[in-house]
Amino acid sequence: MTRTLFFLGGWSALALGLVGVFLPLLPTVPFVILAAFCFARSSPALERRLIEHPRFGPHIAAWREAGAISRRGKWMATAAFAVSVAAALYWMRWPWVAFPLAAMLASGTWIWTRPER
Repeated sequence: MTRTLFFLGGWSALALGLVGVFLPLLPTVPFVILAAFCFARSSPALERRLIEHPRFGPHIAAWREAGAISRRGKWMATAAFAVSVAAALYWMRWPWVAFPLAAMLASGTWIWTRPER
């Protein structure tokens, strides 16, 4: 049962990562890392395919080894946060706009404190 849930979670995360390739505000790499985590517990063959992937494999390895995020990834996340907050400032009223702003500050701070590879 648990293995099945991890398998379904891996495919779900991979699907969200694929959507993130086309939607600029949805991150791809974190979902691929999550998929690798799930597949490690359900399908070693699929985990191996992700680890050996030329584009995503290095990101997975960096995260597993040191919790590292590339500088480019940090800047991309920051830019996505900025676009989201700008949209919130445009469409939302106070105090609701404080929620995306607080999420950006908390998440951005955490991302920028991660080591770089």
